[in-house]
Amino acid sequence: MKTGNGMAMSAATGLLLYAVTVSGAAYPDKPLRWVVPSVAGGATDTTTRIIAPKLGEALGQNVVIENKGGASGNIGAEFVARAAPDGYTFLTAIASNASNVALMKKVPFDLVRDFAPVSLMVTVPEMILSHPSLPAKNVRELIALAKAHPGQLQYSTGGIGSIQHMGMELFLLTTGTKMMHVPYKATHPALIDALAGQVPITVVASLTGLPHVRSGRLRGYGITSAKRMSIAPDIPTIAEQGVEGYEAVQWFGILAPAGTSREIVMKLHAAVTRTLQDPEIRKRFMDDGAEITPSATPEEFGSMVRSEVAKWARVVREARIQAE
Repeated sequence: MKTGNGMAMSAATGLLLYAVTVSGAAYPDKPLRWVVPSVAGGATDTTTRIIAPKLGEALGQNVVIENKGGASGNIGAEFVARAAPDGYTFLTAIASNASNVALMKKVPFDLVRDFAPVSLMVTVPEMILSHPSLPAKNVRELIALAKAHPGQLQYSTGGIGSIQHMGMELFLLTTGTKMMHVPYKATHPALIDALAGQVPITVVASLTGLPHVRSGRLRGYGITSAKRMSIAPDIPTIAEQGVEGYEAVQWFGILAPAGTSREIVMKLHAAVTRTLQDPEIRKRFMDDGAEITPSATPEEFGSMVRSEVAKWARVVREARIQAE
């Protein structure tokens, strides 16, 4: 998942904002509506609310957040897909929007065709963990143990179709191993049972798992992102331990309705990039265990979305995952 940053991005952002200004474009000349496809208080809502005020400053207009939760993010996404492509309504897109395409029997929009990509914003790596009583001390030993006992090892997640579930099934497919999934209704009880040794393996957000790894209460096999985390550079990725190409992260980005003009998309992209460079926002996300990962271009984010849709479709098909 490639991202752009540094001095080149800063210069490009400034040029884009300047170009839109001198072109005489009035956009935006009224408040903007940012749709969150979940209820208030969750990670998607919190991520959006951290960014929205500064994004409004960058655009020179208020950004009003509207929560439209339900159907695993599909209700809010459908609302934006059917909105006018005038740049005044956009969506916080999340990883489950990509997996829902294959996971759910009917999705009332096409995630690729019905949206104009703006930018990736933030990614949150997950962590594969086990109770210390499990004899496997690293990824290679975990793979060997799973191959020696196919389908017998259990792992817990916060539910069927969650990024933790999908990411673990991708790990199993990639390594040619089988384990038994024990789904919970939320991540917290899944973690509690792993700490107690009731289910030996679990997958949680890295920031959630890190304190338990540091204390020795759980063993950390690695993080699920392509690169190591800024706040835990000593924790290796799963990919660098022999599972080549492995990546499964929660991500948050911005999509506008298809048909939104290139000029507006580029202004939104430039404003998002500028906002994510704000030191206060960067610190806030780093403290929360998230990585700032703006796309270098809208096209880069569009390519990532297409890749995610294809990846999770393969996982759903080959692992035979069915939504509850």
